[in-house]
Amino acid sequence: MRKLTHFIATSVDGFIGDPDGSADFFNDWLDAEYRATIAAEYPETLPEPARGLFGIPEDFEARHFDAVLMGRATYAPGLKAGMTSPYAHLDQYVVSRSLVTPPDPAVKLISGDVVARVRELKAEPGLGIWLCGGADLAGQLVEEIDEFVVKTYPVFLGSGMPMSRAGFGLRELEQTGFMACGGGQTITTYARRR
Repeated sequence: MRKLTHFIATSVDGFIGDPDGSADFFNDWLDAEYRATIAAEYPETLPEPARGLFGIPEDFEARHFDAVLMGRATYAPGLKAGMTSPYAHLDQYVVSRSLVTPPDPAVKLISGDVVARVRELKAEPGLGIWLCGGADLAGQLVEEIDEFVVKTYPVFLGSGMPMSRAGFGLRELEQTGFMACGGGQTITTYARRR
């Protein structure tokens, strides 16, 4: 059974973006050591244009994920910049009620029951499924998330877009991994206790 992993960047106080959802300020914390860590451990999580900046060769091997699941708001900035297929090396799914036709043949739309569709994807063979951003989508799928990989940046925002809009509930996790980078970033992995 494949895992659904919420692989997400956050401030130390748990926000993934400013109040409007923009997370561009995290780019200020992409120092050389952190870039090397992401390139080595999670190369498949970088969109096509960024792979060269991170020194990832064209023939790289995915380590964790072979599919990415994005909400419409997460997909929108790349689409606006002309990237209709930002993760062409992965199976790409966009959850949207507003898009009727995929902007790219490599992108599959999910407009119905996202929980049921994710359960189907998890039952298929392959590597893991990356839940890419989106507080609303993370909230809808919170009970389907098997693992959290939280990239924490050394910034405190005070308010903004939270990691999830799941609502209050005690969901126990077990820390299964930890990496610290010289720029103050940490990458912590948690598995769901079921």
